[in-house]
Amino acid sequence: MISESDLAHCRAAIRTGSLSFHAASRMLPATVRDAALVLYAFCRLADDEVDEGSDKAGAVLTLRDRLELAYAGRPRNAPEDRAFAGIVEEFDMPRTLPEALLEGLAWDATGRRYATLSGVRDYSARVAATVGAMMCVLMRVRDPRALARACDLGVAMQLTNIARDVGEDAHAGRLYLPLDWLDQAGIDPETLLHQPSPSPEIRRMVARLLSEADRLYARSEAGIALLPRNARMGIWAARRIYAGIGTNLRRQGCDSVSKRAHTSASQKLRWMAQASLRALGDSVMPHSAVIYAPPLHETAFLVEAAGRALPDPGRTHALLDVLAELTARERSLGTRGQGA
Repeated sequence: MISESDLAHCRAAIRTGSLSFHAASRMLPATVRDAALVLYAFCRLADDEVDEGSDKAGAVLTLRDRLELAYAGRPRNAPEDRAFAGIVEEFDMPRTLPEALLEGLAWDATGRRYATLSGVRDYSARVAATVGAMMCVLMRVRDPRALARACDLGVAMQLTNIARDVGEDAHAGRLYLPLDWLDQAGIDPETLLHQPSPSPEIRRMVARLLSEADRLYARSEAGIALLPRNARMGIWAARRIYAGIGTNLRRQGCDSVSKRAHTSASQKLRWMAQASLRALGDSVMPHSAVIYAPPLHETAFLVEAAGRALPDPGRTHALLDVLAELTARERSLGTRGQGA
């Protein structure tokens, strides 16, 4: 059981840390909403520790240990960890899913860059589509068709985030734009990181990311009708609110370097009202043929893992490889510090 005080802590973390998710979660049924807030609080805390901390590698390795403890039923004595361990037990959360998130955060800690759009989708699968798959598990939905579309939605949201944060990421030394796009535009990645500018070429790349996100937002819609009826409104709200970030970004000329796209409270309310109407329509409309589209190549392993709730040895090896890289880096830094 999750204590009320731990739940209250997770609610507060999301209320201050993610206004878009908090707004959408209010439209979820109580049975799903609290579990979703716990899940998002744990994932958000992990992401923030890697993004904002000075010891990124150490943060990832600490998260590895926290996951080990949670799955062993002995969580770290912190509200997010205790609540997350309760979620793992109550919903039989496949371990492959949070470990995929851990792998994506490890990629961040190593400063990985992505050669192509497929590579960016690989990253998005780990840090965002995992959340979509885990949300399905919280709704007790294991249908691979619904899982595939939930992963589409997660990737779309992450692509929107990347498009919105080009300048902010560059100032933090992070680069998520496909390297082949930069090469074709004649832009040196290091120049972009040190002197980001909303050039026409960068704006076109932002527009391309938003177009890919729109394609996946459209694909994701077919899966919402397979979710429990009382949960559809909240997922529609999340889809509308996050896509709205892209809409506002286009209104400012796809410039995400000199400014950051925001959504207003009134916009969120309007999109939530639209979500209510669309959720009602799902009850009478026939299923779209898009529901049968295969998952993205980059998210197929998540769909399989969530559907069968069994570990994937291949995925475990991939995670161990990147964690070994981080561990070696930590030891190297420690040795240098002692030598100094």
